[in-house]
Amino acid sequence: MASQNMDPAAASSAAALKGNEPGGSAPKGSVSKRLQQELMTLMMSGDKGISAFPESDNLFKWIGTIDGAKGTVYEGLRYKLSFEFPSGYPYKAPRVAFITPCFHPNVDENGFICLDILKEKWSALYDVRSILLSIQSLLGEPNNDSPMNAAAAALWDDQEGLMASWITGVLTAPSIIWTTSDRPRARRSVLLSSATPTPAFATDACMGAAHLGAAFQLDRPRQLMPTRF
Repeated sequence: MASQNMDPAAASSAAALKGNEPGGSAPKGSVSKRLQQELMTLMMSGDKGISAFPESDNLFKWIGTIDGAKGTVYEGLRYKLSFEFPSGYPYKAPRVAFITPCFHPNVDENGFICLDILKEKWSALYDVRSILLSIQSLLGEPNNDSPMNAAAAALWDDQEGLMASWITGVLTAPSIIWTTSDRPRARRSVLLSSATPTPAFATDACMGAAHLGAAFQLDRPRQLMPTRF
């Protein structure tokens, strides 16, 4: 990876954010500069429903948030995600996972996401903003051809059926919490938190990545439920 020289302003900012990268031998300055630029771009983008900031003083670990897709059971809910950037970023994809439990066809029980741009289709042209927007889109438009949660994939086409199944106990999970939400259009039930059944993998790509993701996620703190906005 080509090394970039940091200007004094970027160097000063990097000093404030320690940027303790997780291993590797690539120049720390070039990755830090890229991440600082991405942070500024994201803050100035004006995109609604997404945000991300470095975690504490470590520029290589971020916490992101996305608002649930409109017209789905995720509408009105806010989810937290973790980002870990490797020393080879942006030529290597960051590790991204839900901190908030998310019952979704393409999210496993450890929060790992089956999304092609985080694996084989990753490009250095992608950034934190494009990742957040892609995950937000995935919430409303899952890829049911390669599900990580078979139950969610099977029930996805019938949103009301999915809700009813959990409410009536057809699918039992003690950590499921439901509530009712009054909205101008209708009164409906929405999912606040979930512990998914054992995930079923449809492709080797997702399976291999999911195992790596699961190992990565074991020591992450979990948020009990999405926040409402």
